Amino acid sequence: MKAQISIAMLVLAVAAPAWAFNCPVVIKQAEDLIKKAEGTKVNADSTPLIGEAKKLVAEAKTHHENAKTKKDHGDAIRKAKTASAYAEEAITLATP
Repeated sequence: MKAQISIAMLVLAVAAPAWAFNCPVVIKQAEDLIKKAEGTKVNADSTPLIGEAKKLVAEAKTHHENAKTKKDHGDAIRKAKTASAYAEEAITLATP
């Protein structure tokens, strides 16, 4: 039983710092999608989506840089993923 608890604690100790290192990856993915969206034929439908994506990526970076808790890193990841969704939608709505 003690061995199982020790293993569980080791897994948690290793997993916690992973949040901090995952933020830059998700933020970079969002930035790449935004660049892709900007490279399309932007129109009245896609322009506000790209703007919102950029705003959320900036907020995600701030959350990551100022993170003190796992929740802060979680907020950064959530905002970056939401930014990715806005950029993907902008790509879909872009003029062919």
